[in-house]
Amino acid sequence: MASNTSLLAVIMACTLLLTGHTCQGARHLADTTPAAAPTAAVPSLPAVPTLPAVPTDTVTLLPPMPAVTLPTVPQVTLPPMPSVVVPKAVLPPMPKVTMAPMPAIVVPKVTLPPMPFVPNVNVPMPFLAPPPSV
Repeated sequence: MASNTSLLAVIMACTLLLTGHTCQGARHLADTTPAAAPTAAVPSLPAVPTLPAVPTDTVTLLPPMPAVTLPTVPQVTLPPMPSVVVPKAVLPPMPKVTMAPMPAIVVPKVTLPPMPFVPNVNVPMPFLAPPPSV
């Protein structure tokens, strides 16, 4: 199964490589191959009519663009900024705040009864079952 998968991957990679640049190669061949010399007409086939010449297109030039003058922007000066005086703020004195005294909390003393004696007994610990023997 692994060999079939790798063979499919190789085939797909080769297909991608082969199909990637065929159009550019064909175009390059068409551009660089000289035109074939005309051959004598085969007597059994009718002569191919020649195509009319392609008319050349004349390029019409645009008239020269007139020079455009941009209006000048007058220089603007701003008046000086007035100085701003911020008055010093004086806060009124803060009133003295006193807290009421905290009441004393009395925590009662708690005594626990003595722990009962637990004898030391060997109790088997649970474990996983051993794997089955083959």
